[in-house]
Amino acid sequence: MGFMDKVKGLLGQHGDKVSKGLDKAAQVADSKTKGKYSSQIRTGAEKAKDAATRLGPDQGKGGGSAGGRGPGGH
Repeated sequence: MGFMDKVKGLLGQHGDKVSKGLDKAAQVADSKTKGKYSSQIRTGAEKAKDAATRLGPDQGKGGGSAGGRGPGGH
């Protein structure tokens, strides 16, 4: 089992915790920067969640779990 297989398995088992952790990290970063970079922090957190979703265990297995996007997520 390769590293990415382990990552995909963990994301499948704990995707909700990953999402909550990203939200918490974004809140801390926003607090530390006193809201100066709120938009960028929010955007980064959402992109990280999207990437975690794409890396989940069903990624690339027929159903198109990449949200119907083409190669590269576009």
